[in-house]
Amino acid sequence: MSLLGKLLGRTTMETVTWLETDELSVLLNSASPPLVIDVRGPEEFRGPLGHIDVARNIPLDQFPTHADRLLGERRPLVLVCHTDRRSAAAAEHLRRAGGTDVAVLRGGMVAWRSRSMA
Repeated sequence: MSLLGKLLGRTTMETVTWLETDELSVLLNSASPPLVIDVRGPEEFRGPLGHIDVARNIPLDQFPTHADRLLGERRPLVLVCHTDRRSAAAAEHLRRAGGTDVAVLRGGMVAWRSRSMA
């Protein structure tokens, strides 16, 4: 079972793990936070929705060239985009490359910002 799965009490086999915004918030404040990768383009990353403070920006079109390095970091990965479509595609790419500790932020930055406004 992946570290994310253990932390969230879930088992993950062949599917991508989905995180809710409150779950990511808890993980980011833990002793071993995941690596957050934002797969939007640089303009979106710096745009009106902003980005999660600790996120690294690796646009989806550049993602395949970074996948091995990301998996080699041996840290749980959480992928985020505007909603969750691009991050889900990136997570599937990592899963096919052997990644087991990969999650997608459900609702992406739209949900993350909505949470912080509530």
